[in-house]
Amino acid sequence: MTDDDPPVPEAVLTSATERLEAEELSLADNEEILQALSELRPVYESERSYFVLGNYDREPIRRLNLVVDRLNRRSDAYAFRMVDVRGEWDNGIQKFCLIADLVTHVVGVAEREPSGFLVEQGLLAGTEEYFEKTHVLKREYPDEDRPYDWMQDGVFDLLEEEGRLYRWETEAELAEITETIP
Repeated sequence: MTDDDPPVPEAVLTSATERLEAEELSLADNEEILQALSELRPVYESERSYFVLGNYDREPIRRLNLVVDRLNRRSDAYAFRMVDVRGEWDNGIQKFCLIADLVTHVVGVAEREPSGFLVEQGLLAGTEEYFEKTHVLKREYPDEDRPYDWMQDGVFDLLEEEGRLYRWETEAELAEITETIP
């Protein structure tokens, strides 16, 4: 960080510092992580922020980017993907948790195996603070009986009970349903 960079909010640094202290990282690793977090300045400056998760394969990433684009069209919002946070992170779960701490919303775009964020779904369902800010856009496959595994179905059921599971089949429906996320 340089002297010209805006300060990172104290609450963010406290959360990041607590997580980092739990790990055995070098001073250089700590500095690199804090630098990466400071580059997420729009998260701190926006009323709403969306951490968008999903599959990065060729076709699904187009739909993931469609969701990011739709959310970024909101004047008071900033949406981004995990890969948008630079830096060499040895621990992907640590990266996920630090980012999820910062945002107001976590949005998953679920498609049949691999969904692209299966591990994160477990963290989202198992951590109350993350679960409360999670919304999932679940792709429906009318011609398939069980396109998702039992564990994913359990997470989807929990989100549906809370009114934060959104179903879609086509990209047009995905774009439309994205508009309903708070």
